[in-house]
Amino acid sequence: MSSPMIALVPLVNRIRKYWTTSNYAAQSIDFPSVEIHDVETAPEKRPRTLKHLIKANHVNHSIIYHNLQYHNHMPHLLGSAYLLGANPEQLQKIYDEESKELEAWEDSPAEVTDSDWREFLGDKRYQRAYVDFYEDELALKYNYDWKKVADEYLFSGKEPLINGVIGGLGHPLIHLGYAYELSSKELGVEALAMSSTAYNFLHKYIDDPKYTRPSTYSSISPLEILHKLASDTRFDGLFPSKGASNIEPLFTQHEPLVLEYWNAWTISNPTEQFRDSQEAAMNLLVRTVKPGTHAYDFFMVHLLTTSHAVRILLPMIPKKFHVSLVRQWWLLVIAVYVAQLRPEIDEGMEVKPSKNWKYVEEKAVSGPWATDAHYVKALRAMKEAAFTWGDVHDRYLSAATHFADDFNGWTGFGAMDEEN
Repeated sequence: MSSPMIALVPLVNRIRKYWTTSNYAAQSIDFPSVEIHDVETAPEKRPRTLKHLIKANHVNHSIIYHNLQYHNHMPHLLGSAYLLGANPEQLQKIYDEESKELEAWEDSPAEVTDSDWREFLGDKRYQRAYVDFYEDELALKYNYDWKKVADEYLFSGKEPLINGVIGGLGHPLIHLGYAYELSSKELGVEALAMSSTAYNFLHKYIDDPKYTRPSTYSSISPLEILHKLASDTRFDGLFPSKGASNIEPLFTQHEPLVLEYWNAWTISNPTEQFRDSQEAAMNLLVRTVKPGTHAYDFFMVHLLTTSHAVRILLPMIPKKFHVSLVRQWWLLVIAVYVAQLRPEIDEGMEVKPSKNWKYVEEKAVSGPWATDAHYVKALRAMKEAAFTWGDVHDRYLSAATHFADDFNGWTGFGAMDEEN
């Protein structure tokens, strides 16, 4: 005969799960918005140039290319360079260089309509159809206010698209951040289309509260959890080599382990803990590099640039999505960290003496890697984090100057072909 205490355990767990998910929905993360640059209406040449190049990319180049494997980073690079001070000539050079590898649009198998738009979610062949669909919605229903289209499709309904923006290695999330920061309807439409085509199984962990449950232990520190994960022998030998292709089998074959670490991060002070998460994202990029190699992990940089996108979006989106968006990012962190075979995060690693942010900006827009989207985006992300939280001990500046000077290419692809 079961004891009363044992009989109460399932009920207690259900109450804890309900309290946790409800509590997360009630929390918000509060800090000021970044400066919004309305390139649609600014009269000066520099923002006009950016506007024209964003529109040219929108018209001429698909958002996914190379056998539907690579994402178009042109707007990310243009936007980052612009925000770091690039002049019209530098912006034009970026466009000319990036255009060489991008591809023209191809027709989709069919159109997408308001009655069947969810049926094709996750199917990249429908990228053109989704762009056309959201542009029609923009013109015919929402008087060219792309944020109202976003409100309808990203933030409403039973399974809103915002809960799946870490699909496609977080590119929809990144794209959405630039859309809001640059107040661009072209980028807004592209972000919605990218959210639709990258939509995959990961959304269920946010949409379905059953996946949010008590873990075997808890911590308020993401770095502490990552260090514990790095030493957990249960992850040893899961994959023969690094690469994003490890992510899906990680969930299908080892979901309980993933959820154990995902749920271990207990968010009780959302704003402070989001600050900690941004510092963790920086460390994942800069402090996982073997000394002397000058090669940075291509997939780790996405954890920093998606964190930056979350920082841009939080003051813009409904508060009930604040903590769930941060937890969505945290799920991506765990997936990528394991997929990349859990490199050591050396928090004691010595970095070069700090210079200044002007040096970082010039290196980003004029240096030898000025047309590498991920390099420039990473520097932009570190600078914004420093200005968001204050950089009393120059942690972000030291990391940014070290990365700016030390970087000599990307690694971490394993058996995969390089993605650009």
